[in-house]
Amino acid sequence: MQVFYLSLILLCFSPLSQAQNKTGFGIKGGVNYNSNGDYFESISDNAKHPEKSIGYHFGIFGKIGGKIYVKPELVYTNTKSEYDGDSFKMQKLDAPILVGLRFFELLNVFAGPSFQYILDTEFEDINVSDIENDFTVGINFGVGVSFNRIGIDLRYERGFSENEATFINNNSDVSVSRIDTRPNQLILSLSFLL
Repeated sequence: MQVFYLSLILLCFSPLSQAQNKTGFGIKGGVNYNSNGDYFESISDNAKHPEKSIGYHFGIFGKIGGKIYVKPELVYTNTKSEYDGDSFKMQKLDAPILVGLRFFELLNVFAGPSFQYILDTEFEDINVSDIENDFTVGINFGVGVSFNRIGIDLRYERGFSENEATFINNNSDVSVSRIDTRPNQLILSLSFLL
């Protein structure tokens, strides 16, 4: 009996989900629940672990295919991580190239690499002296649902490339600290197919 109700619900939503499942392009935006890697103060091996914070993103995407699809995106992302009251902020351009599989007309799963270009970093009261690599690579994977032209997806992103930013502390003695800039985040997005 439950299978019957599930089938009935999917049949009712099937016509609504068609537009998001076609080839096209659109806009997207949403929130991130993010933390970067550990923060090492001066030459100490004692790491400060980040507290997760809310950030945001917005951008554009393309979608090619039907049941199996490719979805390239270009997204501006703003993240923040807290380290004992100090905030590490990062702005970057993300370019994930996702491959997805649609099933039951409404649902989809996807995964793929994410190419990231770091635009700017800031750490409270500390000057940024060097970021190892402005260009890094990560992975995205997640699930989504689509109704008519509107899509919602939840994904996880993790940076692959090891990447550190070094900072010069301007205390009584000059010391260099470092922070792992690889993202580790949950991303909730709302998209609209034009």
